[in-house]
Amino acid sequence: MTLKIVVLLFDGFTMLDAVGPIEVLSLLPDADIKVVAKTPGIIWPDNRAVPFIAPFGIADVRDADVLLIPGGPGSDAIETDIEILNWVRHIDAAAQWTCSVCTGALILAAAGLLTGKEATTHWSVLARLSEFGALPRSKRWVESGKVITAAGVSAGIDMALMLASRLNGDRAAQAIQLSIEYDPAPPFQSGSVYSAGPDVVGAIMDGTVEFNRSGRTRPTIPRPI
Repeated sequence: MTLKIVVLLFDGFTMLDAVGPIEVLSLLPDADIKVVAKTPGIIWPDNRAVPFIAPFGIADVRDADVLLIPGGPGSDAIETDIEILNWVRHIDAAAQWTCSVCTGALILAAAGLLTGKEATTHWSVLARLSEFGALPRSKRWVESGKVITAAGVSAGIDMALMLASRLNGDRAAQAIQLSIEYDPAPPFQSGSVYSAGPDVVGAIMDGTVEFNRSGRTRPTIPRPI
């Protein structure tokens, strides 16, 4: 049976938010992944390094087994795009799983899909989840019913592996992890706002270190939740 996976892209999304989970989920048996946007065409990520093509518009895709929404600075505009939010609600209604990476959680929250649910997102906007009635959690990923939210960017790979295990069992997910040789051994222990040194956090907070991310707002340090 075909596993229909739909990935929503929008201008200003973060590449790894989408590409990481797509790589994992594409290895599932009979996975059929459709990349969609509001209208078909070229979609630019936040760093504008590589153009992506969305072959389908939201009008072309009316159902899915899995809905995946990445994040990025461009998610701010999607939070108030009624047409896209209505589409997200429609797809979610019949989907087996609804997933987000990074600030994609704020799109789900804006669509009313996280109300009363535990969820996570990028540490810089974690507190915003409560604005939509969600329950923010400082975790790498959070499973709440059929909704799985991942923290920032690289956490999408972890989330996708967990989803793979839910869909095809632990052995299948472990095989996928080995096939992509996902065995993180970072050179620095600064991948979390809680493990990074105050000088690193400060460099982001005061703008000493700049990123090529248009529209990126200056983060605030959250309290552990």
